[in-house]
Amino acid sequence: MHLPPWLAHALRAQRGPIPWSAVVRGALSAGPLLLAGVLADRTPLGVVAAIAAMLAGINDRPGSRRVAVKRIGVPALAGAVGMVVGTYAGQYVGAVTLTVLLTLVGLVAGSVSAVGPVASGAGTQVLVASAIGAGMPLPVEGWLRAVAYLGGGCWLLALRLALPTPGALAGDFRFDGEREAVAAVYEAVADLLDAVGTEHATARRVALTAALDHAQDALTGPRLRRYASSAAERRLHAQYAAALPLAEAATALAWAAEAVPGRASAGPRRLATAVRENTHTGPLPAPHRSGPALRALDDALLRAAEAFDRGRGEDLHTRRRTARDLLRSVFGAGGREYGLRVALCFGASAAVAQALHHSHWNGEHAHWYWLPATAVFLVKPDLGPLASRVLCRAAGTVLGALVFAGFALVLPRPEGLIALVAVSGALIPVATRHFAAQTAVVTILVLALVMVGGEPQASASRITETLLACAIVLIVGHLPMPGQRGGGVRSRLAAAGRAAQAYLAHVLRETEVPLLRETERPLQRQTERPLPRETPRPGPRGAQSAVRDLRTEGTPTEDTRALRWTLRREAYRALAEARSAIALAAAELPALARHSEGAAEIVAVLERIVDTTTACAVHLDDSGRLTPQQVHRLTELLDELDRLDEGRGRVEIRLPEVTLAG
Repeated sequence: MHLPPWLAHALRAQRGPIPWSAVVRGALSAGPLLLAGVLADRTPLGVVAAIAAMLAGINDRPGSRRVAVKRIGVPALAGAVGMVVGTYAGQYVGAVTLTVLLTLVGLVAGSVSAVGPVASGAGTQVLVASAIGAGMPLPVEGWLRAVAYLGGGCWLLALRLALPTPGALAGDFRFDGEREAVAAVYEAVADLLDAVGTEHATARRVALTAALDHAQDALTGPRLRRYASSAAERRLHAQYAAALPLAEAATALAWAAEAVPGRASAGPRRLATAVRENTHTGPLPAPHRSGPALRALDDALLRAAEAFDRGRGEDLHTRRRTARDLLRSVFGAGGREYGLRVALCFGASAAVAQALHHSHWNGEHAHWYWLPATAVFLVKPDLGPLASRVLCRAAGTVLGALVFAGFALVLPRPEGLIALVAVSGALIPVATRHFAAQTAVVTILVLALVMVGGEPQASASRITETLLACAIVLIVGHLPMPGQRGGGVRSRLAAAGRAAQAYLAHVLRETEVPLLRETERPLQRQTERPLPRETPRPGPRGAQSAVRDLRTEGTPTEDTRALRWTLRREAYRALAEARSAIALAAAELPALARHSEGAAEIVAVLERIVDTTTACAVHLDDSGRLTPQQVHRLTELLDELDRLDEGRGRVEIRLPEVTLAG
C-alpha cells in the first residue's frame, strides 16, 4: 500500500552524519547569550539576542564559511529591521492599523522570498521579528532590541567563522568545505563516466549537477583571510574551472551512450585525490581518442593537469543576477502568488491574535505574537508541502510543549532553563533534518526563553495557538488567488526555459554559420511562414526548420567557451531548481497538486535538450558540424516540448533561425 505523497513527505527525514561542529556552535550560541543577559541584569536583551541566535542556527547549514556570511548575516540584518518596525508599530498604532501594517510587511517579505534561499531566510526573519517586536512585552527601546537581535545573529556568525571545522582539524585552516566540494565534482564526473551506457547515467548526471552547484556556492562569496590564502584560493578556483570541460565531455558521452574504456574514470578520480590532498595530479591514464567526446575528455584532462600545476584562476563561471532578474522574481507569477499568500496568512493570523488578545482570552499574560510567527513558518513552501508542514508543525509543537512542561516542573530557575536553552540550541542542527523534530526543539527553546524573561509556563497556549495557525494556513493555502495557480512552479519553469534557450542559442551562434543571423522566433507552429529558398519545406511543426546542418571554418575561442560553460551551469542549475519546486508541488494535497500537472515532463524534455546541446557543443568543437543524429534529436525534442506545453505558455524557447550553410 502506497502512502499519499503529502503523508510520505511528512514521514521522510534527511540522513547523513551528525554535524558536530554545528552542534558545538549551537550549544555556544543562544544559551551563553541568555546567560550573559541574566548576569548583566539585562534579561530582556538576552532573550532577544537568544531568539536571533536560534533563528540563525536554523540557517546554519552545511557549506563554506563564505556561504555562511550570506546565509546567516543577511537574514539577521533583515530581522533587525523587522524588529524595529514591529516594536515601534506595536507601541504607537492601534490594533487595526497594526494588522494592516503587518499584512503589508508580509506582502513585501513574501514577494522578496521568491528571489532565492537567502532572500527567503531574510523574509522569514523580517516577519518573525516584526511579530515579536510588536507583541513581546519587553521594557526595552526598539533600536536597542534591534541591536540585540543583530548581535545575536552576528554572534553565531562569528562562531561560524572563528571555530575550527573538520577541514581545519585535518590541517587545512584556510578552507572549510571548499576543497571537498571541488573534489566531489571530479568524483561525480568519474561516476558519470562509469555509468555511460547504463540505466544509471541520468541519475549520475543529476548528481554531477548537484555537485557543481554545491562547489560553485562554496567558492562564491566574500573572501576570507584574503592576503593569507589568495594563492591557494586562486589554485582552487582553477581546479574548479578545470572540471567544467570534463563535465561537459562526460555529459556528451552519456548522451551518446558510447562505449567508454574502463580507465576513462581513473583520470578524474586522480584529480579528485589531488584536490583533497592539495598535491600534484601525478600520471594520468593514456588517451583514448576514438570519438569527439572521448577526444574532448582527454583534452579536458590535459588542460586540468596544466591548471593544477599552474594554479591560477579566478573565473567561477557565474554571473551576478541583474536588477531585471530580481524584479522578475519578485513581481513574476511565483513572487506575486507567494507574496499574496504570505500577506493573507500573516495578516489573518495577526488579526485573529489581536482579537483574542484584546478579549483577554488568555488572561493577563498573552503571547499573541506566537500566532503570526507560527504562520510564517507554516506558509513557507521551501519547508515542504502544505499538508506536510501543517502535520509536522502540529505534532512537533505538541511534543515540544509536553516535554517542556515536564522539564519546567523539575528544573531550577533560571540556571536550569538556561542550560535547557543551550542543549536545545545544540540540537537544532540535527533537528533541521525533519520539520517536526525542528519544531519540537524550537518550541522547547522558545518556552524556556519566555519563562526566563519572566512569563509563566505557557505550554497549553502554545499548543492552542499553533493549532489555530495551522487551521488559518490550511484555509488560506487553498483559497483561489488572482491569476493562475502554481505560480512558483510556473516561474521556475519559465526560468529554466530561458536558461535553456540562452545556452542552445549560444552554442548554435558560436559556430559562425554564414547564414546565422539574429532573427529569433518562438517555438510554436509556423506553417504559413515563407521559408528560405535553400531550405526544404518542413512538416507541420515549424521546429524542424530551427536546426539544420551546421558548418564552420573557425573554432570557438576560449572566451566563447567560458561563456558557454557559464550558460550551461545556469541552465542545469535552473533545471534543478525547477525539479525541486515541482517535486514539492506534486506532494501537495490533490487540490493543489493538480496545478503542477505535466510540469515534470516539461522539465525532463528541457533536460534532454540541454544534454543534447552539450553533446552538440562538444561535437562542434571537434568537427565544426552537427551529425544527422544530433539534428534529428534536437528537432524531435523541440517538437515534443511544443506538444507538451501547447496552449499553456509555461515555457517558451526562442531559437536563432538556422538554414543550410551553402
